[in-house]
Amino acid sequence: MQELDDIALLRQYTEQNSEEAFAALVSRHVNKVYSVALRHTRNPHQAEEITHAVFVILAKKSGQLGKKVVLSGWLYETSRLMAVTFIRSEIRRARREQQAHMQNLLNEADTDVWPKIAPLLDAAMAALSETDRHAIVLRFFDGKNMKEVGTALGASEDAAKMRVNRAVEKLQRFFLKRGIASTTAILTAAISANSVQAAPVTLAKTVTAVAIATGATASASTLTFIKGALNIMAWTNAKTAIVSAVVVGMAALSVVQHQAQVKLREQNETLQQQQAPLAEQIRQLQKQFADATNRAGNLLAENTQLKSNSNHNELLKLRGQVAVASRVAADATAKMESLGTNSGTSLLDAERNETRAHLNTFFKLANLSPDKADQYVNLEVEIQQRQDARMKALLAGTLSVADAVRQRDQDNQQQQDQRRELLGPDGMDTLQSIADGMRNNVAKGLTGTIQANMGDNPLTPEQSDRLQSAIKAEVAANTMDDTDLFRPVDEWTHMVTDKEQQVLQAASGFLTPSQLGTLQSLEGENLKLLLQKRELRLKALGINP
Repeated sequence: MQELDDIALLRQYTEQNSEEAFAALVSRHVNKVYSVALRHTRNPHQAEEITHAVFVILAKKSGQLGKKVVLSGWLYETSRLMAVTFIRSEIRRARREQQAHMQNLLNEADTDVWPKIAPLLDAAMAALSETDRHAIVLRFFDGKNMKEVGTALGASEDAAKMRVNRAVEKLQRFFLKRGIASTTAILTAAISANSVQAAPVTLAKTVTAVAIATGATASASTLTFIKGALNIMAWTNAKTAIVSAVVVGMAALSVVQHQAQVKLREQNETLQQQQAPLAEQIRQLQKQFADATNRAGNLLAENTQLKSNSNHNELLKLRGQVAVASRVAADATAKMESLGTNSGTSLLDAERNETRAHLNTFFKLANLSPDKADQYVNLEVEIQQRQDARMKALLAGTLSVADAVRQRDQDNQQQQDQRRELLGPDGMDTLQSIADGMRNNVAKGLTGTIQANMGDNPLTPEQSDRLQSAIKAEVAANTMDDTDLFRPVDEWTHMVTDKEQQVLQAASGFLTPSQLGTLQSLEGENLKLLLQKRELRLKALGINP
C-alpha cells in the first residue's frame, strides 16, 4: 500500500474488519508510539504497555475519525496523553528524577543536544498548535519530505516548508528559555535521528492482536490507562470547542468595543462642552439671587418704615412683594444647587452607562455577576478619569511628560492586576481574545492596504499571512497614547519609525527586494499621515504644535 494512505487503511479496517489493514497501520506507526511512551516512562516494559493501549484506542475510535484527520499526528498526541495518564500516579517522583537528570546533563560539557532535549521534547511539542505539531511529526518523526508533508496538511510544498520552519523556531525558543541553546539545524538533526526508536520485534504483532480484540486480552492496568486517556482527550476536545466559540464571538465584539470607546470619548467631550452654558446659567441665577436678596432687604426696610407710619394697606402690599422676592431667591438657589449637582453626576453616570452598555456582551461571555460587572465598569471609568486628569495637568504645565508616562504605566499595570482579580482566568482569556481580535482587525486592514499598493508584485497568501502577523505583533506592543503627544516631535517620530522598522525587519525574511521597497515607501507615506494626524490632535487639545 502507498505512503500517506493511512485513512484508506483505517476505512478498510472499519468497514471490512481487515486485520491486514490494521496490522499495516500498526507496523507503520508502532515505532513512533513506542518512542513517545519510552521518553515519558524511560521503561521499555511500561512503554510497551502504553503502546498496546494506544492502538486499542485507535481500534475503538476508528469509526469516529474523520477523513481529514492526520492519523500520524493523532497517534502522537494520543501516545503523549496516554503516557501522561500512566505517570500521573508517580508524578512527584518522576519530576524529582527528571530535575536531577536535567541538572546533571546541563552540568556536562556534552555537545550532543539530544540527551538534554529528550526529557523536554514532548512538553515542547504540546506547546505547539495542532497544525505545527502535525508538521513536526510528519517531517522529523515520520521522515516525510516537504511535498508529502504539504499533501498531508492540505497545503503546498512551499507552505509546508514555511510551516515546518516556524514550528522548529518555536521549539528552539522553548528549549532556549530552559537553558538549552542550539541551532535549528542541530535541533532538527537530533530529533530526526533520535525521536523514533525501534520497538521490540514482537510488539507489533501483540499490539495488533490486543487492539483488534478491543481490549479483551489487555491487562487491567492497560484498560485503566485507556479509560483515563479517553477522559483527557474528551476534555481537551471540549476546551478546544469552547475556546473556538469564544474567539468567534470576540472577533465581532472587538469591533463593537473599539467603536464604543471612540463614541464614548466623543460623548465625554460633548458633555464637557455642555458645561460652559450650564456654568453661565448658574452665574445668571446667582445674579438673580443677589438681586432678589437686595430687593427683599429694601422692601423689609420700607416695611419697617411704613409700620411706624401705621399705613396698614401699604404694609400688606409690601409683605406680598417681600414673599414674592423671597420665593424668587429660593427658586434661584434650588436651581443652582440642582445644576451644580446634576452637571457633574450626569457626566459620570453617562460615562458609566455607556461603558456598561458596550461591554454587556463581554460580561455575558465572561459570565460576570452583576456586582462584578459594576466593579469592572467602575474600574474602566476610573482609569479613564485618571487619564483625563493627566491630560489636564499636562496642558496646565503642572505635570512633566516623564511623570505622566510613569503614572500611565503604573495605572495600566494596576488596571491589569485588578482586571485579573475581577475576571479570573476564564474572563481574562475572553478579554485577551477581544484584544487579539482588535489587533487582528487592524493588522488585516493594514495588510490589505499594502497588498493593494504592491502593483505587479502582489503578496502571496503565505506572505500576506506572515506580514499580517508581523504587523499584529507591533500593534500589540504599541503603548503610545495622547500622553506621548507632549513629547518633542523628533522623539515622537523616532518612536513611530522604530515600530515601522520592526515590521520592515520582520518582513525582510519573506518579502522580495521589490516588495520590501514598496513596503518601505508605504511606511514613509504613513509616517507623513501620522504626523498630520498628530498636529490635528494637538490642536483639538488646545496645544500649538
